[in-house]
Parts: sequence; C-alpha cells; structure tokens
Amino acid sequence: MTAFVSLPAGVTVLERGWLSANNVLLCDANSATLVDSGYVTHQAQTLALVEHALQGRALDQLANTHLHSDHCGGNQALQTRYPALQTWIPPGSAPDVRTWCEDALSYKPTGQNCPPFQFTGLLQPGSSHHWANTTWEVHAAPGHDPHSVILFAPEHRLLMSADALWQNGFGVVFPELVGIDAFDEVGQTLDLIEQLNPVTIIPGHGAVFTEVAQALALARSKLEGFAKNPERHARYGAKVLLKFKLLEWGRISKVEFSAWALQVPYVNDLHKRFGQSHTLSTWIDMMLAELERSGALEVRDGILHDA
Repeated sequence: MTAFVSLPAGVTVLERGWLSANNVLLCDANSATLVDSGYVTHQAQTLALVEHALQGRALDQLANTHLHSDHCGGNQALQTRYPALQTWIPPGSAPDVRTWCEDALSYKPTGQNCPPFQFTGLLQPGSSHHWANTTWEVHAAPGHDPHSVILFAPEHRLLMSADALWQNGFGVVFPELVGIDAFDEVGQTLDLIEQLNPVTIIPGHGAVFTEVAQALALARSKLEGFAKNPERHARYGAKVLLKFKLLEWGRISKVEFSAWALQVPYVNDLHKRFGQSHTLSTWIDMMLAELERSGALEVRDGILHDA
C-alpha cells in the first residue's frame, strides 16, 4: 500500500491537495531543504507545516522543480520567514524571475497568482546536491514545462518526479496549449525516468508510490491519446485551468466565474484554435458542463461549487 512506502531518514513528504504541489523536506545535521512551496493561497498552511516539521530549526534552502504557481507560490512567504534562505530554481526560468515577467512565467496567461520572489542559485541539469545525507542528481525534464527538472537519489533509487510523472498520468503539457510541440519531450522525459529505474517516486501531486512500471505505461497511453488527438489535450488543459481556479475560490457565482474565464489568455487561445465552431462563452460553458458531469464541480442556484 502506498501509505506504507518507506522513505530514507530525513526525507519527509508533506502531501498537499491539488491546488498546492507536494512539499518535500530534506533534513540532516547540516541543513534543511524544502522542495517546492505550494500555491499562494495556501502559504500560511505551508509555513505552518514546514515550521512544525522543522521543530524549531531554520529552513536553509528552498528548491523549485519548476515555476508553475502551485510549486512556487509559497516562495515569497518562506523567504520572508527565513531571511537567510537560499533559493534554487531551474536555469531556464532565471531571466524571467530576475525581471519578474508574469507573462513568460505563465501566471498572467493562466489567470493564476504568484508573489514575486528572488533566487540565489540554479538547479543545473547534470549537477548534484547533498541533502538529507543523500546525493540528489538534477535532470532536465521538459514537456509539462520546458524548464522543469526532476531530482534523483541513486543510492535509494528515489525520484522526485514533479509533474513529469504521477501515479495516474502527468501534468498538462503547457507548451502545447500555445501551439508549441512538446509531446515528444514528454515521451523523452518518461524514457529518462525509465532509464533512471527508480523504485520509489515522490510525485508533484498525489501520494508516494512504488508501482513505477504501471505508472509509466499509463502515462505513455495517455500521451499517445493526446498526440493522436491534440484537441482532446486542449480540452483537458482548459478544464484543468478552470478547475484550478475553482479549487482556489471554492465557490463562486457562475456569472463571476465566466467573467474571469473570458479574460484568461490561455482559455482564449485554446478557444481560437479548437473551439471556433462555438462562441467563447458557449465553449467555456461546455467545459464547465464536462467538469460537472465528471463530478469535479457542482452547480446550485447559479453558484459553482468545487467538488
């Protein structure tokens, strides 16, 4: 059972809901490092969880596998709480963080939020870091995000896969949402994970798991379906964006939610490429109806409720 997966000493997984990515705390006698920091609306909970796990010691380092808002939304709060905190990010994102370009960082295009933060180091693919008495290799993992990295501890065959591989699939292939081919990169990253041959995976979302071969097979099956039918992936991406915002708000009137969705650049772009037979408003209603049918939301008296 997943609940009984054994992790090395010093490795603590703070499993979060789908609005915030999982946080992984790596502690030894020399330092305490957190991998990924969750979404901004959960920052108080992130601070509380980290402080409780640290039991009075300081957080020394923060590493982000990639800079989607659900993985780095707590960065600013952690940097404020721990002024000496060293923050490591993938190198491809560095210029946009330095100038805080919310368009390039995806926050404006997705309609999501992330407070500005600074960084002090880069997670260069090919480098390694010593955290929790373990050597962690940094590997490039493009696809879901072109600049994403994954972290592998060969000694324990333990992989932090971020959103490159979950037990039930992988994250939306964001470059594809704007017409940039990236399905092949997803496949190459899945091949890399297979070559690394982990026995245990800490995913960006969901519980720690050991059924790696099954997860890879399922991911490849989903990838094949998306590659054969890009519109299917586009609709999936649109629904993920809508569901994410409903997770953030919890409940909101359908009129207010639709007004927000009409202004989201990614939603507009996807409609232009895949929904031109319907008005944008109708297309959004269709996506919401699909989410309702799948049980991801409920509509009562004109109010959308996350479900």
